[in-house]
Amino acid sequence: MKPRLVLASASPARLKTLRAAGIEPEVIVSGVDEDNVTADSPGELARALATLKARAVVAGLTDHATVLGCDSVLEIDGVAYGKPASPDVARERWRMMRGRTGVLHTGHCLFDTATKQELRELASTQVRFADLSDEEIDAYVATGEPLVVAGAFTVDGLGGPFVTAIEGDYHNVVGVSLPLVRTMLLQVGITWPALWNAQKPFTYDETVAATYDETRGGVARAQAAAEAIDALLPKGGRVLELAVGTGIVGAELVALGNLVHGVDVSTAMLRQARIRLPGHVAAADAGRLPIADRHCDAVVAVWLLHLLDDSEPVIAEAARVLRSGGVFVTTTEKSDAGRYADGRVPDETRSQDALSHLVATAARYGLTLDGATSFPGPHRNTGNAPQYPVVRFRRT
Repeated sequence: MKPRLVLASASPARLKTLRAAGIEPEVIVSGVDEDNVTADSPGELARALATLKARAVVAGLTDHATVLGCDSVLEIDGVAYGKPASPDVARERWRMMRGRTGVLHTGHCLFDTATKQELRELASTQVRFADLSDEEIDAYVATGEPLVVAGAFTVDGLGGPFVTAIEGDYHNVVGVSLPLVRTMLLQVGITWPALWNAQKPFTYDETVAATYDETRGGVARAQAAAEAIDALLPKGGRVLELAVGTGIVGAELVALGNLVHGVDVSTAMLRQARIRLPGHVAAADAGRLPIADRHCDAVVAVWLLHLLDDSEPVIAEAARVLRSGGVFVTTTEKSDAGRYADGRVPDETRSQDALSHLVATAARYGLTLDGATSFPGPHRNTGNAPQYPVVRFRRT
């Protein structure tokens, strides 16, 4: 039987790193309150947090698995720095960090329920920061990225240009040391190649397509989404819907008077979309559109960006195919909307549809935020309908 690896972390960067190395873990977020944990040193704090995360997930399992918990802490002058609590804290942090060297500690805890082995390790990497100006610090903090990552920086994101040197494991700075995890897995009898493709990623196949509409709120939700989107669209223009799916939202947009074309990568979903939008859908990747530059009046993406490891290629393509003055309309903050409806706090990690991320990314491609609305989604376990934000970016 193939191993079941569970990542006890909500970090998109850790998940992306493992995926790039050929592993598709199951993600279960631990819910550990990091703010109330203390330790004798920054390194021990990182290791303690990783252990607590792994144990919390193990406690909720009903079947055997190998659980990996990770947590990162930046150390400067013996002081541990996690995520900054506010933009003001992030600015002060960077003013202290600029031109200096810190140590990024990532604690790793691997718990194998079959053998009942628990391994706790620490990887530490030196990081040299650029001597940023106050203007650069203000601009970086304004993107929102420093607020959701340990140490208030990334090396694989917008903060990459502000890291001048790394001594040690690069992946450890991202959030998970691949060489260390490999050796830990070997100690519980699992080889790295055994995890390659051990779990297939979610796909929109025939089974999913057959029940997709009824499990996503049906026509009522599609109508609500279409009405919100229509309010932000130019009238009488050509609309391209990315990840058109079964075409249920696209059909409602047509009913409201829009000319809609759709693309999707799922053959199963497109079979249904062709019934609703005959002659107007095609198989295509939203990150590599077979459409000429400046060809569309509007591009629409409904609940797509939060599913991606990196939404920038899709945003870049939307900007490329839009005419001057055209609009990109997309749902945003999808995950947090559901969390609010369930009475939970927002996710601390940066989602690929987070508004701050979208604004910063869109600006690089000549797209400016100039409109917003929302629509209600299906009822969740509190009986409240979450409000899903929709935003509009205009092509300059």
